[in-house]
Amino acid sequence: MTPLLEIRDLRIEGRSDEEWHPIINGIDLTLGRGEVLGLIGESGAGKSTLGLAAMGYVRDGVRISGGAVVFDGIDLMTASTEEKRSLLGRRIAYVAQSAAASFNPAHKLIDQHVEAPVRHGVSGRGESVEDAIELYRKLRLPNPEEIGFRYPHQVSGGQLQRAMTAMAMSCRPDLIIFDEPTTALDVTTQIEVLAAIRDIVDQFGTSAIYITHDLAVVAQMADRIKVLLRGDEVETAPTRQMLEHPREDYTKSLWAVRGYHRPEKPAPGPDSVPILSVEGVTAAYGEQVVLEKVSFDIHPGRTVAVVGESGSGKSTTARVITGLLPPKGGAVRFEGEALPPGYRQRSKDQLRQVQMIYQMADTALNPRQTVAQIIGRPVRFYSGLRGRRLRARVDELLDQIEMDPAIFRDRLPGELSGGQKQRIGIARALAAEPRLIICDEVTSALDQLVAEGILKLLARLQDELGLSYMFITHDLATVKAIADEVVVMKEGQVIEQGPKTAMFTPPHHPYTDLLLSSVPEMDPDWLDKLLAERGVEALGEAATGKM
Repeated sequence: MTPLLEIRDLRIEGRSDEEWHPIINGIDLTLGRGEVLGLIGESGAGKSTLGLAAMGYVRDGVRISGGAVVFDGIDLMTASTEEKRSLLGRRIAYVAQSAAASFNPAHKLIDQHVEAPVRHGVSGRGESVEDAIELYRKLRLPNPEEIGFRYPHQVSGGQLQRAMTAMAMSCRPDLIIFDEPTTALDVTTQIEVLAAIRDIVDQFGTSAIYITHDLAVVAQMADRIKVLLRGDEVETAPTRQMLEHPREDYTKSLWAVRGYHRPEKPAPGPDSVPILSVEGVTAAYGEQVVLEKVSFDIHPGRTVAVVGESGSGKSTTARVITGLLPPKGGAVRFEGEALPPGYRQRSKDQLRQVQMIYQMADTALNPRQTVAQIIGRPVRFYSGLRGRRLRARVDELLDQIEMDPAIFRDRLPGELSGGQKQRIGIARALAAEPRLIICDEVTSALDQLVAEGILKLLARLQDELGLSYMFITHDLATVKAIADEVVVMKEGQVIEQGPKTAMFTPPHHPYTDLLLSSVPEMDPDWLDKLLAERGVEALGEAATGKM
């Protein structure tokens, strides 16, 4: 049978300092109808570049220098602009990694969803709206009849990622490029979305390229796996064969990367004063209460992981702590002193003490500022340094995050990998010389090799600088790796908290048990088994058959 997609000897180059350098080095790829191919590899391997090239598209500053991309008999390298427009959105769709950076903030979700089916003549607006609501329901979005009429900033990151997945499915395309579609999702939501994606692919015979750094996820989704390293193919094999008998040493290293676990520190003594106390905090967006009497402590030099589903209140709690969202009730204390509820009322020293590292470095760094400008701004604000002293401090911070100042000082964010951008976010937080850093899903968008490097960096900085961390995450493997204590949140409330060893030792609160049982395993049959245990009805119209 003729493959739906065939890529032959593809070569792609990127431009830097007016010179072209290779990104993809002569890769071949075939994809059958209804087949799912997993693309894995560390940051900079070329996964996203190859996925975009499958659509006949490259980013600015990138060019295809050789090879062919043929979709259903159409050579996308020689196709006219009109031919490509007729395919993109209709027969070929794309789900981006960063939904927050991909949606138009000025338009409601539903208006962006219906654009493709209406423009391509698949259905009228009314029918498209009804189909959008059904897809929202299938992807387990809350209030599916209403959520589409919100703007992107009015929903959580996980909800926005699911809305983008629904939008890609709106025309029931022949090929979908999934670029880390579950990166922003908590483990329980991830299961539902993975099951729904499999269901859509199975129902409509859709082919897919599934790009991910999560090996356990790709094991559930892909029929075959292709491993990339710095633009070269390492190996390709059926999923089960790849998991059980990888040929190459690099592939074996990916399989074994989850080995980092930091020893849990001794419990704080009875006389230890928390560096931060959240005391009975209640908060709301308008009339909607989103936090209800939340309380926990963070002691000096310790890491408290805050876990829970999307919408549980994790990031909202961080907004209250930093003064971005004044609470309706309760208090936030720093070393026993109550902080003013709003950041505008806080002193410069109070602002300095608590800094934040954001989930999506792509949207958190100003794309028009150099690395030195991004890091230098908080240095100037909090320390008043100028000139050579400012430059020396910026270089010192770059050294702390293990990035050579001579190489990276004058680069723009667009010239950095995902892991490098996140390191710059860490340096920007360190520039204020804080006592407490809130890490909001800082490794969720990173491949496992890079994420492990970031965790080790944060651990080293904590030891050297005596930092305390509030680590917001939905990745329980990360919690096991770095946390001293765990706070579990659900629907705006703390339902369980305690030392890490106690939290991962049965018996658990039923919700904690749900979270723990939802962590994907490196077993191609894991999702099927879990769906069978929980019952298909509990997950909507999810498929139970393995592709």
